[in-house]
Order: sequence, then structure tokens, then C-alpha cells
Amino acid sequence: MYGSIRVIGYLALLVTPATLFLGAVRAPPELHVGAVGIPLGVGLTGTVVAATERRQLSRLDRSGLTRDDAVDAVAVAVAAVVTDALSVHAGLGPVLAAAAVGLLVGIWLPRIDGPAYCGTFVGMASPAVFPSLEGVAIAGVIAGLAFVATAGSFDGFGGKYGTIALFGCIVTVALLDVDYAAASALEPRLALPVVAVAGVAAVATVALRTHGGASSVVASAVIGLVAGVALPPLFPALGSTLAAVAFCASFVGMSGDERLATTVQVAAAGCLCGLVYLAVAPSLSGAGGKLGTTAFASCLAVAGAVRLPAVVRSRLGRTVSSG
Repeated sequence: MYGSIRVIGYLALLVTPATLFLGAVRAPPELHVGAVGIPLGVGLTGTVVAATERRQLSRLDRSGLTRDDAVDAVAVAVAAVVTDALSVHAGLGPVLAAAAVGLLVGIWLPRIDGPAYCGTFVGMASPAVFPSLEGVAIAGVIAGLAFVATAGSFDGFGGKYGTIALFGCIVTVALLDVDYAAASALEPRLALPVVAVAGVAAVATVALRTHGGASSVVASAVIGLVAGVALPPLFPALGSTLAAVAFCASFVGMSGDERLATTVQVAAAGCLCGLVYLAVAPSLSGAGGKLGTTAFASCLAVAGAVRLPAVVRSRLGRTVSSG
């Protein structure tokens, strides 16, 4: 039974980015910003990692659910509601609210910083999708269950928490039969500043972790707070978008060294993250977790591209030996 839960969690982590990409591809033509080519390329290289992770499921601990799992699930749901309250009712906005909660939990409650940070991404959902706290709470509970189910799958990849959050939002939207927010396109001319900010934010997050001694959650939250406070007044026309992009790319910087081993790989995933951000802008608009899912897919793509030559050589070697 517990093994089946892990498999379901693994599949949820794959289906969620696919749903986001499908929404981008199906968007009206006037909203497309590389919506076909970018998701397709990311998806193809990401499958290399996905196949490897599937084989690792058999090695996961099958001792069953624990009290810590229950605490983690509750932390996701509570953080979702708190973040929504700060974002919508206190007027902080989604980036500042999520980053603030993440920073406080990362400093004062490090034991639950991961699940709580996951919950903050649910709480970033637009009130156009969930106009009341009840909808956010339901999405938080579903994401909390998914958090437990996905333990051990794709660990160490930045954006996993956001992907779990988006899964919770997608399921809740279906259950409540509500609509996503009105889609809005981003102009292709924004590609250069978006990609530049994304690359810098990803590398800066790693620097805070490796040189500043911050945890992954604290490092990402600091980048989100700095971007959310500084960029809107510096760039009145684009500041809010760039702040969201920086926060999105900070999740790339949360990746473990075993997943993205070098600064070049992190920077590449960060830049790709910016391109994917542009491509999926019209998809699932207003759902919480889009930023994290964007980062997650980008990390999988870069890690897959790095592994691809070894996989090809291995396949060719087997073919030659069997021939």
C-alpha cells in the first residue's frame, strides 16, 4: 500500500509539469511565446531523469507513514492559509508573502521549513481562482498529502515543492469546478531581461547557501524578499514580473549538488527557467505553484541533458554487445 502511494506521488510530479505545458500549448495563438518548442524540448530531456527516478522507487523506505509525515502535511496546509492571508488580505502580494513566511519558518522552525515553504506556494494562488480561504485550505490539504506521498521522489531538485503545490491547486480547481484566472501573455521582447534576472537569481541563491551558510529555504526566501522589495520601484513597468521571475529562479538555486553539480549547470537551468516562464505564462493562470513547477521542469531538463550522453553511450554499448 505504501509503495503504491509513492508511485502515485512520483506520477503526480510528472503529470503536473505536463499539465502546465499542455495548457501553454493549447493557449490561443496570440498568447503563444515559444509555447510549443520550449516545453517540448524541456520535456524530452527531462524524461532522462524521470526514467532514472522511476527505477529508484523500489529502493525507498516502505516502513509506512509516521507522525512526522502528519506534521509535514499539516504544515503545508497551515502555511498555505497564512500565506494567502498575508498576500490577499494584508496586501503583501504573493511573492513577498511567500518569501516572508518561508524566511520566518526557515529561521525559527527549520524542522518544517520544507513542507511550510511548499504550503506558501499554494497560498500564492490568485483570489480570482480561490476567492475564499476555504479553497486555499483544501488545496493546502491536498498538497500536504502529496508532499508526504512524494518523499524520496526527485529529492534535491529545485522547484519540487512548487510542483506539489500546483498539483494541489489543479486538483482543487477540478473538485470545486472553478475557473483559472484570465490568461495574459508576456511579450517576446521581455526574453532578455527575464532570462538575465533568472540566471542571476539562481546563482545568487546557490551563493547564499554555499558561501552564506543559509539553508535552501532561507536562501530562496531572501532572494524573493529582495526582489519583491527592490525590483518594482526600480523598474515600474516590469518590476513585478521580474520579481516573480527572480523568485521562480531562486527555486532552481535550491537544487542539491548531486542534481546540478556546477555553477554553469545552475546558471543554465536558471536561464532556461526564464524562457519556460515566458512560455507557460498563459497556462493555469492564477494557480499557486506555477513558479516552482517552472523551476522544477527546468532543473530536470538540464540534469537530463547532462546525463544524456552517458545514457546514449550505455545504450549503444548494450546494442553492440548484444549484436
